[in-house]
Amino acid sequence: MVKMKKILLIICLILQKSLLFAYQTDTLTIHENGTKLLTNRYFLELEDPSGIYKINDIISNTHFHPIGPLLPILKYSRSTTWLKFILKNKTNRAFVPITIGPGVIDNFDMYFTDPGKSNHIIKLSSDIPSRDSKLIKQNNTFINCIIFPDSVRTVYLRIKSGAPGVIPIQISSANHFFKNADLENIIVGGFMGIILIMGLYNLMLFTIVGDLSYLYYVSCIIFLGLSQILLRGYGISFFVSKKVILNNYYIPFAGIFFGYSIIAFASEFLQLKQNLKAYFKYYYFLYGGYTLALFAIVTGNAIVAYNLITISAAFTSVALLFIGGLLYFKGFKPAKYFMLGWGLFLVSILISIARNRGLIIYNDFTSNIIIYSSALELILFSIALADKINFYRRQNSQTQLLSLTIAKENERLVTEQYILLESEVNARTQQLIQTNQSLSSTIEDLKLAQIKLIETEKMASLGQLTAGIAHEINNPINFVGANVKPLRLDFLEIFSLLDKYKEAGETPNKTELLDLAQQYKQSIDVDFLKEEILSLLDGIEEGANRTTEIVQSLRTFSRTDEMALKLVDINKAILTTLVLLRNSIPHHVEVKPVLNILPLLNCYPGKISQVLMNLINNGIQAIKAKEHQDHESITIITADHPGQITIQITDTGIGMSNELRQRIFEPFFTTKTVGDGTGLGLSIVFGIIEDHHGAIDVQSEPGKGTEFIITLPKNLEES
Repeated sequence: MVKMKKILLIICLILQKSLLFAYQTDTLTIHENGTKLLTNRYFLELEDPSGIYKINDIISNTHFHPIGPLLPILKYSRSTTWLKFILKNKTNRAFVPITIGPGVIDNFDMYFTDPGKSNHIIKLSSDIPSRDSKLIKQNNTFINCIIFPDSVRTVYLRIKSGAPGVIPIQISSANHFFKNADLENIIVGGFMGIILIMGLYNLMLFTIVGDLSYLYYVSCIIFLGLSQILLRGYGISFFVSKKVILNNYYIPFAGIFFGYSIIAFASEFLQLKQNLKAYFKYYYFLYGGYTLALFAIVTGNAIVAYNLITISAAFTSVALLFIGGLLYFKGFKPAKYFMLGWGLFLVSILISIARNRGLIIYNDFTSNIIIYSSALELILFSIALADKINFYRRQNSQTQLLSLTIAKENERLVTEQYILLESEVNARTQQLIQTNQSLSSTIEDLKLAQIKLIETEKMASLGQLTAGIAHEINNPINFVGANVKPLRLDFLEIFSLLDKYKEAGETPNKTELLDLAQQYKQSIDVDFLKEEILSLLDGIEEGANRTTEIVQSLRTFSRTDEMALKLVDINKAILTTLVLLRNSIPHHVEVKPVLNILPLLNCYPGKISQVLMNLINNGIQAIKAKEHQDHESITIITADHPGQITIQITDTGIGMSNELRQRIFEPFFTTKTVGDGTGLGLSIVFGIIEDHHGAIDVQSEPGKGTEFIITLPKNLEES
């Protein structure tokens, strides 16, 4: 019997040793400038669903076991887990930073045995702030493991979280940790820069346009940026010091209100009330998941809230992607960029969910997938908003392209006709008169086509200015409109006072009516009304004068009296052109008109206005094309000379090479993309100067700007 007990004891010992050998893991060795993920190759895991284990229980616990997934995973059934691994320090520092990536982590503690006292356990926690200023810059959860160079230590990690998901643990050398911290701050800073720029830009558009789509989009941007800051640990620095409050309230609240904002934005941008009249009432169901998550947070069920937010985000993405695609194929073109943005966001959500469930590998790309996709999503949504504005501009560009194609085809037909006439001239001598008549008719048609083409180019330039002119006119009109209502109220009070005096005068025996009139006069303060009426009339007069100035400038440019010579003030024509171009001149570009006294010039006013418009506008575009903008300007100088005047227009734009300068006056030659220019502007300018028997000279160098000098005679007469 005793022998049997001994045999059983020996068998148990052998099995225990075998299990220990089976659970043997590799030693995790960290070298200088090195880093490693804590994978299942290096650690054993022990579940603690109730969170009751103490470190003394853990050290003697024999239930640590390996796991199948590559990284540790917190599941729904447990909120606390223990990890055990062996760490070897091959760096020059006496500590090794251990970092948990972005996520919802309530507690992160580390335990190891004191090398000097084997029965003394040392505990380190991420809640204790570091004294190292470099470590303070790192906002992820981290702990410095104290371990001397070339030494080995068994480390126990205790991790607690209210949200299930993958736990990426990075073990690095100190140097690599500091570099990674700086890179992390750069990525987050760049993302927040995009958030700030997009938010301010769309808020400005909302104040100008008044479209609610921009306001909802700004709220989307704010809550998206806030949620990413909180998830990456920056909330501890800026909002609240307790992780439990941050994880259970701040982070899920940000996700919920981001969902509300994006649903409201999609409804307004896609015009769902108009485009989905019969089914729009079902659209409100998208708010249901986020509302349930909000209720779960209020009742203290953070785990349920996180899962509801994830499910709602995935469902909302699929629903909005389907709605956007449906509207796009029905002909609602603005839905194109919206559909692309939501498709990208849906893919990033699926990748994030798969990463948190351990279905795909965790790396730098998958850990930052939401930031990358969100930045692209913001850009695509901004493009979608801008696409509404550019819709009509694209139509105009297509019309210009069609006109240009027709003009080129006409040119080709004329060229072929000339070649055919030259080859058959000897054989068709008897038909020369008839051919000449046909050719003259064709030339007349071409001249008419050329005149129409010049007018088309002029109207195209005017069309590009339409938005700016509308904005310029809208300001004084709004000012006049704002003054009309208070002016009407003032006159009504005056009329009421006159009625009271009239009534008192018609019944002089009723002195109380005169007293009432006097009292009413004192109550309305007649002197103040007089000043206010005069002030409001001055404002209306100023707005009317401003509108008249803009309209007169527009009439001067668009006039069709080019065939009649008239005396014109060139300086006034320049100022009129600047009025039309004022809204298209960037705020950082200084326009310097140096207008000397000139005599009235006999010229074709409409054509001269077109010359000034084309040259100044070309200068503006040349400045906009520069990569770096610094102290940019356009200088306009007029001068009086014996027998002639000169107009000098100088810009600080990109300039041009000598080869390019020799071709700028060729018809249809342009360096702009299709739709942005016809190549006729400078060719028309050259023709107009020739019609005035003048000259135009160009001086330019790449990167140093361009100077046009126009010379016009004073004694031009009808030809």
